[in-house]
Order: sequence, then C-alpha cells, then structure tokens
Amino acid sequence: MQTGRSPEKLRETLGDYDDLCIQLLAERGFDFATYAVLDGEFPVSAGDADGWLITGSRFGVYEDHSWIPPLESFLRAAYSESVPIVGICFGHQILAQALGGKVEKSCAGWSVGVVDYAIDGFESTLPLVAWHQDQVIVPPAEARTIGFSDSCPHAVLAYGDRALTIQPHPEFTSEFLAGLFEARRHLLPSDRLESGLRSLEQEVSSAPIARAIAEFFQRRR
Repeated sequence: MQTGRSPEKLRETLGDYDDLCIQLLAERGFDFATYAVLDGEFPVSAGDADGWLITGSRFGVYEDHSWIPPLESFLRAAYSESVPIVGICFGHQILAQALGGKVEKSCAGWSVGVVDYAIDGFESTLPLVAWHQDQVIVPPAEARTIGFSDSCPHAVLAYGDRALTIQPHPEFTSEFLAGLFEARRHLLPSDRLESGLRSLEQEVSSAPIARAIAEFFQRRR
C-alpha cells in the first residue's frame, strides 16, 4: 500500500517506495501488487491479499488528506480479520493512529541518517536508516514496544501475530539515503544535515529486518 513517492530524480534511478519494499523482500517467495492509496486506489477488501505492507511517506498521518481516513478504516478491518500487516515509517504511524495511539512531531526534531536501534531478539544494535520528524508518542493498547533508538522510544511495535511496524526504513540503502540528503537537504537544520551526512560512513544493516518481516508474513497463524 503506497502512501508516498520518492523524489523524482531518485525514482528514475533507484525506484519508487513500492519498488524499494519489493527489492527488500525479493527472492523470499512473495508475489507483489501495489495499490497507490495516496491516489485513492484501494483494494476491494482486506482479504484481497495474504498480507499488507504500508510504505513510508512525506505526509503526516494527522494531516487532512482524503485518502487517510479510508486507509485507517481499511487497516482496522485488516487487523480485526487478522490479515498480517507490516508498516514502515508512515505505515508504522498510521496503524498506531488507526488503533488509538498518538502520533505527533517529536520534541527531539528530525532524526535522519544511519541510526542505531536496539530491537528485541538481536544481540547488538542494528544501524538502520532514519528519516522522520513524526513518531509514535503513545502506542495503542494492543501494541508492545520491541525496539527503540536514543531519540525514538517506540521505534518498533509488535501487535501479536497481527502486525509488525517499524519507524526506520530497512528498504532504504546507503545510496538512496545519500540521494535523499541531496534532494531534501533544504528541509533539514544544518546540524542535522551535517550529522546525517557523517552517518553515511556507517554501513546499513537491513538484511536482518528483511528476514524478520518475511518470517512475520510467513508465520503460521
């Protein structure tokens, strides 16, 4: 479920947000179909797929866009029917909001670049790409926090067998992140831009998260 688009120059060379998610989960036994929900393109029902992945977006989940309320309704239906849901960044936030959690701009400001996340089940922190101001401030009652960073206390949420959501972007590569800094540097305070650019020296470790997402979708229920 595509809720945003990558910058045009990056889209031409590295792909759009749905492409990046497909690449993340390539060769893991999945078939994919994209619904551009930001254009009002929705599945007929929650059962139209065996699972749903909601992409990132430059939009805020609390903003007044015509496609956001029906997306929340769709996710509540999928959740109630136990159709597995994975959310990334905006997807992480929209499911939390749809189920009664609170999302807002963090008092910590922008989190951009390669950031270390502590996640249950991993012996050491994982360096993943962050690109957000908004974050889940209060998780829904159904959610359990299983991952965090220094500036994002609810970075990974688990909803039993029904949903797994993550604030950072495991689908973003170092190359894509470098392009994102170039395309959207005007949005960032100078100190966050500088620290984010320095973080490019750190290798991104997305493979363990890709494996966790695949195992979540393939779990017997």
